[in-house]
Amino acid sequence: MSEMLYPELYKSLESVRWNMEKDIPWDQFDGDKLTDEQALSIKHNAITEWSALPATEMFLRDNQGDSDFSAFISVWFYEEQKHSLSLIEYLRRFRPDMVPTEEELDKVRFQFDSAPANETLMLHFCGEIRLTYWYRCASEWHTEPVIKKLYNVLSADEARHASCYMRYMRKAIDTLGDEARLAFAKIGVLMTNTKTSRAMHPTNLHVSKALFPNDTVQSKMPDPEWLENWLNTQIKFDKGWEDKVVTAILRKLSGLFELDFDCAKDLRMYRKQLSRA
Repeated sequence: MSEMLYPELYKSLESVRWNMEKDIPWDQFDGDKLTDEQALSIKHNAITEWSALPATEMFLRDNQGDSDFSAFISVWFYEEQKHSLSLIEYLRRFRPDMVPTEEELDKVRFQFDSAPANETLMLHFCGEIRLTYWYRCASEWHTEPVIKKLYNVLSADEARHASCYMRYMRKAIDTLGDEARLAFAKIGVLMTNTKTSRAMHPTNLHVSKALFPNDTVQSKMPDPEWLENWLNTQIKFDKGWEDKVVTAILRKLSGLFELDFDCAKDLRMYRKQLSRA
């Protein structure tokens, strides 16, 4: 049996954990550089991050046979809820009229359908990489110094989370071999599809047949269209940024599978080979 990852990952994440009071330069706030449009986008980001709560409930339900991964999720959940809390704290200090209500937060907590654990693991690995770049882009779009810093801090957390998920993906391959490889390749093809207009992130994908079509986290937002607007017309997450996401995913999978994926087409071909095998 392979060694548990949780003790090591706990120590590594603990060693770089930031303090919301001490490490965010709240005293540098410049109100002239925060627009209503920007403040509203922060509110929607805070609500989106709150959806780590139902995601955690899903992870614990669907991984009851994996105590190692379930224990790691306790740290992931803490840090993701801290992201939401820090964005809410920013609004509480500087734009209290924009603070999400408890009712608005409650709406993104609903039960996700069960799904194969490895597909879900890969989906969230890709989601963390995507958030890493979304938040870097958001930091460049914002003009107010405190929120620019905060988005960079959150981006670094998301990158670390992706690395942790990658460790569990490697462990799954060591245990399950091609079964895990096929699951990861399948979701990787989906998440590197640049031809779709839908933002490829877990909060924007359907998760409940009973609630369809209102079964995405984004459909529960005060403005269900905010994510596409935020990406396309506000922070302008264009092809250049999207290419960075795809490149990062392919680079990580190249290392995981010990192959070279120069483009998404290479990954699609590899998936077909696994399927035939």
